[in-house]
Amino acid sequence: TNAVQSLVLSFSFLSINKGKTESQFDFDRFCERSLASAIVAKLLLGKVSGADTEEIFVSALLQNLGELILACTILKDYEKVVDQTCKNSGDSRDAEVSVLEVDHCLVGYEVAKHWNFPPSILLPILHHHDPLRYEGKDAQTRFSTRAIYLSDILVNIFYSDKPEDYYCQFQTEAAQLLGLNMKCIKAILDEAHTEIDKGAANFGLKVEQTRSVEEILQEANIRLGVLNLDYDQVNKELIKAKISLEKLAKDLQEKNKLLKTLADMDGLTGIYNNRYFQSALDKELNRTARNKNPLSLVLVDIDHFKRFNDDHGHLVGDFVLTEFSRVMGANLREYDVLARYGGEEFVVILPETTEENAFLVAEKLRSAVEEQSFTEGVERYRVTASFGIASIVSSAEDSLDKMDLIRMADEALYDAKKRGRNQVAVYSVKKKWYKFA
Repeated sequence: TNAVQSLVLSFSFLSINKGKTESQFDFDRFCERSLASAIVAKLLLGKVSGADTEEIFVSALLQNLGELILACTILKDYEKVVDQTCKNSGDSRDAEVSVLEVDHCLVGYEVAKHWNFPPSILLPILHHHDPLRYEGKDAQTRFSTRAIYLSDILVNIFYSDKPEDYYCQFQTEAAQLLGLNMKCIKAILDEAHTEIDKGAANFGLKVEQTRSVEEILQEANIRLGVLNLDYDQVNKELIKAKISLEKLAKDLQEKNKLLKTLADMDGLTGIYNNRYFQSALDKELNRTARNKNPLSLVLVDIDHFKRFNDDHGHLVGDFVLTEFSRVMGANLREYDVLARYGGEEFVVILPETTEENAFLVAEKLRSAVEEQSFTEGVERYRVTASFGIASIVSSAEDSLDKMDLIRMADEALYDAKKRGRNQVAVYSVKKKWYKFA
C-alpha cells in the first residue's frame, strides 16, 4: 500500500549515514530539517478541509532530494554552493544556478521521475519553492505543493537567526495559500515543536529538544531590544534576559511535566491509566528480552462490581474503585506498575518476578482487599477481587508479544472468576493449564 511504501521510504531516507566528514554540507542537519518539514507539512495539510494527507509526508520529506543528490555526487562543487549561500545569505537556488547551472528542484524532480515516482510526489518536489508555478487542475497536488512550501517557511523559524521574519511570512502566506484562519494558524505554530520532537523519536533521530515558537520569538525580541543599548545596559539586559528565559524554560518544563503526568494518570483513581500501562509493558518486554529476566503480568477484576453501581449508585462505585486502588498500591513494591485497565479491571506489571513469586504477590493483594474495610460514613461494603497471572522468561518465550501476555492473563482471570471469584489463577505457558489459590 501507499502507506507502507511511504513508511519504508521514509526510514530509508532518514537512515542515510555519511559518517564523519569536514564537508560544509551538514548531512545530519539536512535529515533533521527534512523530517521537520515533513511533519509540519502533514500538520498543515491536516487543517485543510478536503485535503488528502496520505502522500504529503513523503513529498515533503523529499522536497530537497536534489540537494542530497548533488551533495552525494559532486560534493566539492556543491560545497561552493553552500559557501556562496552562506556568504550572501541568499536563496540556495541562485547559488546552485550560478555554480552548477541547475537548481536542486529540477535535479530532485528528474531523479524522482527516473525512479517512477507518481506526479503527486514529483510536482511538489519541482515547485515547492514557488507553488504558484503549478498550474495544473489537480486540487490535491495544489494543496500538497503549497503545504510543503509553507512547511519550509515554518521550519525556518526553528533554524534561522531571524525567526521573526519567517513567523510573519508564515502567518500571511498560510492564510493566502491555504485559506487558514488565524486560530488555525496559531494552533499549528503552537503544536509544531511538539510534533517535530515526537516524529524524531519515532524515527530514532537523536536531536535536541525543539523549543516552542513562542520561546524562540521571545528570545529574538530580547536580542533586538538590546542592540542599541550601551555596554553596561547590555550586560544588565542580558542578565535580565537570562533570568527571564530560565524562568520561562522552568515554567515550560513544569507545565510539560504536569501535562505528561495528567496524560498518564487515571482521573478517578489517581493511578496510571491504560495508555501508560501499554507503554510501560512494551518497555518491560524489551528489557526482559535483553536481560533474559522473568516478567509477570496480573489482571484484576473487582467481583460483582456492577452491583455497587446498581444497588448503591455510581458515587459508591467510584468510592470502591478509588479505595481499591489505594489498597492495591499500598501492597506493591515501588517499581511495580499498577494501572486501571478499564472500568473495574486493573493490571499490575511485576518486573523480574517469576510465576511463583507473582502468585505470592497476587495472593497478598487478594487477601488485603478481602480484609480491607471499605467504609464510607456509616456504610461498609464487602469487596473481593479475582486475579489472573501470566508469566514469561524471554529465553523460553521469544515468540510471545504484548497481546499474547495480556491474553494469557485474561484467560487465567476468566477461569478464576468461573471457579467462584475471589481467587488467584495462574496460566502456565508451557503446560497450558491453570492452578488456583
